[in-house]
Amino acid sequence: MAHATLATHPDEPLVCAYLEALAHQRRLARGTLANYARDLAALLRLSGGARLASLEAAQLRRFVGQLHAAGITGRSLAGTLSAWRGLYRWLARQRGFGADPCRGVRAPKSAKTLPKALSVEAAQQLLDAPQTGSPALLRDRAMFELMYSSGLRLAELVSLDAQGGALDLAQAEVTVTGKGGKTRSVPVGAKARAALRDWLAARAQLARPGERALFVGARGARIAPGTVRARLAAWARARGLQTRLHPHMLRHSFATHVLQSSQDLRAVQEMLGHASISSTQVYTHLDFQSLAKVYDAAHPRARKK
Repeated sequence: MAHATLATHPDEPLVCAYLEALAHQRRLARGTLANYARDLAALLRLSGGARLASLEAAQLRRFVGQLHAAGITGRSLAGTLSAWRGLYRWLARQRGFGADPCRGVRAPKSAKTLPKALSVEAAQQLLDAPQTGSPALLRDRAMFELMYSSGLRLAELVSLDAQGGALDLAQAEVTVTGKGGKTRSVPVGAKARAALRDWLAARAQLARPGERALFVGARGARIAPGTVRARLAAWARARGLQTRLHPHMLRHSFATHVLQSSQDLRAVQEMLGHASISSTQVYTHLDFQSLAKVYDAAHPRARKK
């Protein structure tokens, strides 16, 4: 098996043998093998002809730094290091290599990307739809209103049952089981409650007999996550939104809008079901004007009385 991406290097046969083992023993996909070959070719190139057995951790850290300086992200470098570690583990088993020089070498952390959220106006444009329509349209409106109203994950939404107390419209709350099996109760807003009542009145027209799911698809069974994604994208297009909208963006929008209004990070953490406050802090990307208003209102020395 030839690997044209590998540079000429005295240890090129070892790397080719490792790639052959990956192809035949682990039956990796062609694209995955190509990624391994690319990452290992980078190792050979950066070594400058030095034998793999002679490389030390300090040299590998320098290699990682060179790749990072060339624009490779921390996440990509973590994958590259994983490929290098896999090679050295194989060399230790098959060729008697000693200590793994990759041990202790870490990829630099990538900057966290802020979650994308709709503006309040865009959320209203998406959800302010006529309250009448086919059962499918009533279902869609109820799903999207609930996700935005309560910050539900897609998996939490589709797992809801029509009976059993998870959705309590009288008490204006919904109880879901999130990541790690943790259960939480979240308020449900007035517009979401109205949309849910409309859907529940029409649900029997879509749901097959005995179906427990709150939201069902065209065949009357529990709606699939992919169907929710497709329906939301279609809603966004029909309402003139240019944003590529996905269900998690409604959760991001919920968190951002509640935080902008309340400034209560702990409350948003509880409603989102985050185990750590650090997970919620990504939603604190408020513009300076919002921060300035909070400062002026809250700090005793902020402005003259």
